[in-house]
Amino acid sequence: MATVLITGGTGLVGSRLTQMLVQKGYSVVILTRNPAAHKAQPSVVYKHWDVERGVIDGSAVADADYIIHLAGAGVADKRWSKKRKQEIVDSRTQSSALLVKSAEQYTIRLKAVISASGIGWYGPDGKQRSKNWAGFEESAPANNDYLGETCRLWEESIQPFKKLGKRLVILRTGLALTNKGGFLAEIKKPLQMANIATIMGGGDQVVSWIHMDDLCRMYLYALENELLEGVYNAVAPAPVSNKAITLSLAGHRRHKPFMAIHVPAFVLKLALGEMSVEVLKSTTVSAEHIRKAGFRFLYPSVEAAMEQLAAAAEAPEDPAPAAADVFKEDEADDN
Repeated sequence: MATVLITGGTGLVGSRLTQMLVQKGYSVVILTRNPAAHKAQPSVVYKHWDVERGVIDGSAVADADYIIHLAGAGVADKRWSKKRKQEIVDSRTQSSALLVKSAEQYTIRLKAVISASGIGWYGPDGKQRSKNWAGFEESAPANNDYLGETCRLWEESIQPFKKLGKRLVILRTGLALTNKGGFLAEIKKPLQMANIATIMGGGDQVVSWIHMDDLCRMYLYALENELLEGVYNAVAPAPVSNKAITLSLAGHRRHKPFMAIHVPAFVLKLALGEMSVEVLKSTTVSAEHIRKAGFRFLYPSVEAAMEQLAAAAEAPEDPAPAAADVFKEDEADDN
């Protein structure tokens, strides 16, 4: 079977995606600064790279049929100081440049590159938000704020693969829902400690989300479908408000009582600084382009996503859905 090289393969998305790739019979190579810290698994090996030093194991690229590029410093991991903001940009653009430089030497086997980006590209909904508006489409220009500029530079940094004649797909990712961490983990903390559902600000801001398994399935779909090329929004077809997603999570805790509390905007600004703008921002993003390309969502509604995540959280050791369930597209609800 083909070999897939993954950057950011030890992160939330990369870990689940690696599982799915192996389940489908792919060999996976994960780039990491310290391969010795990771135990090799069946069909998974780790090879060295160091983006800051510009070092990469050339064989990792030479042996790859596909590259999935996920690497980048976590946007929400730390407060946005000037230094941190530059680290977020550099980790994305410099890692892309290192891959391109290596691929210029080893381009025989490589068929396609699938790269992450973010819906931060679009900025806030603004005046265009209405009942009839389906959300931002891929043709919209990058917003002129920090995340918009970061996503623009990120996507530009991976474009040289097209000049090398490689099929390039970019997935602008929304908020990924998973039990393993990220957004839901932060909401769960006050629920677990005090049965409090914390709603950010007024709670009306739209959240464009996607279930982690649908996101990883989308990467696989982009990898395996040669007709897919260009930019696609990696979001579910039914965005919801911050309040709705928070109350849905709280309500799926199997009859455990909770109290909903709004966290005022000024408190968020004090706690998060500039990053609070993103927490309070409403961004409605359309999934129509990827749906028209034939992708079918297993979890098109937030209720379906929360139901699955709640069931998985209560199962022993929170196992991932079986391959037969994850890839059974003929039963997917695409309405």
